[in-house]
Amino acid sequence: MAGELASRLEPIVADAVSTAGFELDALDVQQAGRRKLVKVVVDSDDGVGLDQVAEISRAVSAVLDQHEHVIAGAYTLEVTSPGIDRPLTRPSHWRRARLRLVRITPAEGAEFVGRVGDAGEDGVRVLVDGAVREVRYADVAKAVVEIEFRQPPAAELALLGGESNESKEGSE
Repeated sequence: MAGELASRLEPIVADAVSTAGFELDALDVQQAGRRKLVKVVVDSDDGVGLDQVAEISRAVSAVLDQHEHVIAGAYTLEVTSPGIDRPLTRPSHWRRARLRLVRITPAEGAEFVGRVGDAGEDGVRVLVDGAVREVRYADVAKAVVEIEFRQPPAAELALLGGESNESKEGSE
């Protein structure tokens, strides 16, 4: 039932999120006692700030109230941005991970870590051990962003066509 409700709510919520200038990344509806928990995950190429989450939350709440016949009962709304541990499953996820370090588990072969370059519709360029590789999304079983505590090496960024903070500061 919750999956069916999520399917019916998805276009309504997606429209509200899109109108606010963001992308609906995921929608989940679960029964939580007498209420329903509606979890909305939003994202954009520029990320999502707390003020923006509040704005989106108000917009989604208003549209859910307008369509109360669909949700049929009390609900709790949770609007959030995706966590760092979200798997990269769509081209937009890869695009947003540009210049980040990613752990990739291919459908066949050994797992590897590389830095994300340009992402297209069918695949992505990844810098692995100093060489740029083309990786097709269809060949990836799982991919997640690795947490880094240091700035990426400028040489790696240069190979992927990105700039380091030092080179930006020097050009101002």
